[in-house]
Amino acid sequence: MSAGAAIRVPRADAAVAAAVTAAALVPAFVPHTQPWWAVVLTILSSVPVLWRRVWLLPVCLVVGLAILILDLTDHAAPGEPLLLAPYGPLVCTYTFAELARPAWRVVGIALLAAGVAVSLAVPHNDLDTFRAVTTEYVAAYALGVGTRARRAHADAEAERTRRMAEERALAAAQERTRIARDMHDIVTHSVGLMTVQAEAGPLVVRADPAKAEATFEAISATGREAIGQLRVLLGALRGESGLGLDALTGLVQRVRQAGLDVRTEEVGTRLRTSSAVDLAAYRVIQECLTNTVRHAEARTAWLRLLWHDRMLSIEVSDDGHGAPSLREGHGLTGMRERVEACGGTLAIDPSGFTVAVTLPIG
Repeated sequence: MSAGAAIRVPRADAAVAAAVTAAALVPAFVPHTQPWWAVVLTILSSVPVLWRRVWLLPVCLVVGLAILILDLTDHAAPGEPLLLAPYGPLVCTYTFAELARPAWRVVGIALLAAGVAVSLAVPHNDLDTFRAVTTEYVAAYALGVGTRARRAHADAEAERTRRMAEERALAAAQERTRIARDMHDIVTHSVGLMTVQAEAGPLVVRADPAKAEATFEAISATGREAIGQLRVLLGALRGESGLGLDALTGLVQRVRQAGLDVRTEEVGTRLRTSSAVDLAAYRVIQECLTNTVRHAEARTAWLRLLWHDRMLSIEVSDDGHGAPSLREGHGLTGMRERVEACGGTLAIDPSGFTVAVTLPIG
């Protein structure tokens, strides 16, 4: 601690030190001037209070020793007694109870009790004086403990508020990430299917008008589905009702309309899952089939769901050319994040582009 820091004390502490010093010095001069050593001890018992928050233990020791010597010499020396109340020690007692570390409190209480006992017992003070002085010190220490408790409570509340703010910020960030993933899934799936169907439309419009009409109807249905999902997402960002494994039949049907033969197999008894796992399974399958339609140049895709007691396994593969130099874009990254958020695993085999996912359900 630098000397400059010692000088820069709060105004409230300066006011307390000034009041304590004035209250201590007045009896040293009125009605009779006390010896110079008594005045020095009086100053030592009051002025150092100014720096009690900077050097707590040294100030407490100096102030305590000064008042102890004054109490002892007051009764030993002839002449008028010093009309001195222990203002400085009381302030130091309060501050010690407020700021002292737990390891020092027991030692401080013991020294304080010993000093008060000696200052009262050796000069043979009466019982009323003993009670009054003891009550003063106990009250000062209790006030300091109360201040420390209020500060600790305020600090705990501030820490709790900070943590809650961090949790809200984290939740908001996670929600934004979730919304971004959903937007990506909706747009890439629907627009991807619509693009594939629209590109095939001109090729069959003259050769097979009935098939072309079905293609355009599929485009329209896919667009309506995308609009519906966007409305759900933008209108109620919480709750993903309608999107899950129960909607898998409609998803497979739309992909088939885009020209990909999807063969599904479900092994085991379908179990009830959490909404997060249900949505993650749906989105993973949606992303895999969309990628197959857009990039794999495949004719057939296989979707297998295997239900176990505590786990759902999903496998999607196709007969396309695969991706030897696979680079994870937003879609694959979103899949991985969804699966890991549910406590599952995801593995991608770029040869033939096979995706294997496990999701906990129990």
